[in-house]
Amino acid sequence: MTTQTEGRARNADGWPRLALVGLGRMGHAVDAVAAQRGAPIVARIDRTSAILPATLHGAEVAIDFSEPRAALHNIKECLAAGCAVVVGTTGWYGALAEVEAEVARTRGRLLWAPNFSVGVNALLAIVERAGEVLRDAGFAAHLIETHHAAKRDAPSGTALAIAAALAPGFGAAVATTSVRVGAVPGTHELLFDAPYEQLRLVHEARDRAVFAEGALVAARWLARQRTPGTYTMRDVLGVARPAGPTITGGANAPSTGSPP
Repeated sequence: MTTQTEGRARNADGWPRLALVGLGRMGHAVDAVAAQRGAPIVARIDRTSAILPATLHGAEVAIDFSEPRAALHNIKECLAAGCAVVVGTTGWYGALAEVEAEVARTRGRLLWAPNFSVGVNALLAIVERAGEVLRDAGFAAHLIETHHAAKRDAPSGTALAIAAALAPGFGAAVATTSVRVGAVPGTHELLFDAPYEQLRLVHEARDRAVFAEGALVAARWLARQRTPGTYTMRDVLGVARPAGPTITGGANAPSTGSPP
């Protein structure tokens, strides 16, 4: 049995009608996982296409995995078209306040995350607590993030999120090393080192499908929300937002739809 939402039919699994914005590696990954899950993709928009009601083909939620320099424009176009948007593109977070203002002005709905992996979002919560515990225990911290050679923004959005999660409790900024090599989907290692011991917190993505799966879950969640606003993956998972600063860094070059 299907239900109706704002005049548009949902399929039996509750998936909204989806648009893909950006047809790079992550766009194709979302497309493939959506086909496996029965999520209807009604529009595929690349860099040569405008984002308009006519090109969205009735999509309820757009999923953007484009590139940092295009993300802000894409977000504004989706909101102007009355389409909720899930943003997986990283490297645009310096414009977050502007985006939040645009969401409020249009009474739209937007969900952004530097990483849609459930494991990474659990790691962020662990990092917050680790910072508090280790603050005055004589530990130094260093973050190493490794991604495939085609990913250009550095540090990664996830690395920025980890650093932001750590800072309030730890009381100090964490240095970050970015490595771009081969075909690595994404590995993040937070190292705590003391004179007589060492602690490592590591998340390793084995396939970019983990990000695609999370983005689809986020899109289905966002489609069910009736309150305009800006959301994150923490809202989807029911994890409290950190008390510290939000991400403000980003990229020095486009990521061409790379994973977070």
